[in-house]
Amino acid sequence: MSLTSRIRALKTFGKGVALGLPDPTGDEDPIELFQQWYDDAERAGLFLPEAMCLATATPDGIPSSRMVLLKGIGPAGFVFFTNYESRKAGELDANPNASLLFHWAILERQVRVEGTVERISEEQSYAYYSSRGRGSRIGAWASRQSRPLEARDELRRRVREFEERFPGDDVPLPPYWGGYRIVPHRIEFWQGRADRLHDRWEWRRDGDGWTVVRLYP
Repeated sequence: MSLTSRIRALKTFGKGVALGLPDPTGDEDPIELFQQWYDDAERAGLFLPEAMCLATATPDGIPSSRMVLLKGIGPAGFVFFTNYESRKAGELDANPNASLLFHWAILERQVRVEGTVERISEEQSYAYYSSRGRGSRIGAWASRQSRPLEARDELRRRVREFEERFPGDDVPLPPYWGGYRIVPHRIEFWQGRADRLHDRWEWRRDGDGWTVVRLYP
């Protein structure tokens, strides 16, 4: 982190801890507030501010979690990409409910998101996929995500196989790869404060809008 980024991070941290979260008026959009916090994390120079913990569960309630990267945010929800044959995808397809956790430790901020899950369109998936480097696109073909791999040489062999199969820059979208959108029904913002008397505000979906309440720390 550069000196400028350190200064920005300290300013954001100090403002958050000292002033906390202002009382909402009821008109705020939590998606817009998330975007402000995300922008703060980016300006602070944090490494991978888009990293988020994705928690899924089987239909009988057995949970699992892993870190993934946020690749899109808007009024409709939070978007990430994966192999549709992976463990996470299998759980999401069988139980389309999930939660996300963003933790920007140096800013003493967390955001928790809970909602339902849907696949985005193939066109949207291709738009993001085509923006990736050639190596990442080849990797999407080569990796049989979440399946047993006897040796890394096998993965290297598959990479060479698809490099030969797609010799130019035109690497098509694999039929088993694409995006999911978490459509939020609950978003909680956590701002660290002195003496562990933190600020917590919870927004819940209410028809076309949101209701908000303060929670005890």
